[in-house]
Amino acid sequence: MMANGIIVIKIGSSSLTDSAGHLNVPQLKNHVQAIVALLKQKYKVVLVTSGAVAAGFPILGYKQKPQSISQKQAAAAVGQSLLMQSYMEAFRKHHYVAAQLLLTRADFTDSTRFSNMSRTIVELLNRGAIPIVNENDSISIDELTFGDNDRLSALVSGIVHADMLCLFTDVNGVYDQNPFKNKDAKKYHYLANIPETLLKEIDSTTSSVGTGGMKSKLLAAKTAIDFGTNVFIGSGCGNAKFTDVLHGKGDGTYLGPFSNKTMSNVKQWIVYHSKPIGSIHIDEGASMALLQKRKSLLPAGVIQAEGPFTAGDIINVFANSKLIGKGKVNFSKNELDLIKGLSSVEAMQVTNRSKKAVIHRNFWVAIEQERLI
Repeated sequence: MMANGIIVIKIGSSSLTDSAGHLNVPQLKNHVQAIVALLKQKYKVVLVTSGAVAAGFPILGYKQKPQSISQKQAAAAVGQSLLMQSYMEAFRKHHYVAAQLLLTRADFTDSTRFSNMSRTIVELLNRGAIPIVNENDSISIDELTFGDNDRLSALVSGIVHADMLCLFTDVNGVYDQNPFKNKDAKKYHYLANIPETLLKEIDSTTSSVGTGGMKSKLLAAKTAIDFGTNVFIGSGCGNAKFTDVLHGKGDGTYLGPFSNKTMSNVKQWIVYHSKPIGSIHIDEGASMALLQKRKSLLPAGVIQAEGPFTAGDIINVFANSKLIGKGKVNFSKNELDLIKGLSSVEAMQVTNRSKKAVIHRNFWVAIEQERLI
């Protein structure tokens, strides 16, 4: 059993549809059986699924997958209920309960909704249910255009501190070139990290039914790895396909350092979802304290404050005019103008508050890999 025993599985449209682009219910049931095999081994599974548009467009009379945003959203509005009904019935036959969560970017950028979402998913897992997550396709443009279910699955893997993110697709791994166009393309069986050169080389070609290509999956994998989740990108068949992945026998590419380092949910929200209100500039000593000594930022190290931020806002932090990270500030811009450069004792006397740190280390995230704790 892995550290947390939590697996996030993302299944794309290409793995859920037939040759005509319609929802392939027998294939869906096969995915469910493979997930049940994990559940019986005491793993907890979160399923991120595409397929709402594919399930809905035939019902609305479209001869093929619609192209316009409004048509796709209409198809998703019809297809999401059909997709979920198929999943719930399939899991019910194995005596498991499935739960639906439709998410948008706003659910991540709002800190309260982010916390509520996290608690809901964890509670479902603790109750033995299978959270089934999808982008809210009927109102979200980004998902239908950029294949955000790849990124969504990475963000969800961070929330639940998953041991593994399985990006299940119709391509059996990551290649140095597009394998559909180049027969000499070389497959990577393992990548500790994702080089920028690889992202530039890979063609983000999409399938006829899916919205995301391999580049989308690699970017999602990069995010998941930052969170401390290891990743598998590949394909498979049969009831043991997901179990094989966990046993190192998956038909695809494994990515990540396979360490036990994770990023707290608070830091995940700060670095990936928050919108900085202002910024501060700090001296070299304060920069060293934050980046190397993993200490909090104190008033003595602040040189300048910019922007109309208040206590509790997220701000960018610069050192030598270079952005080094961001964090949750404990003082307003006006207060910092008064206490910058002062000792903590002097700052407390000026503000008449007990706060010593401008940014506490638990609410600070560096741009570099130091942010993994």
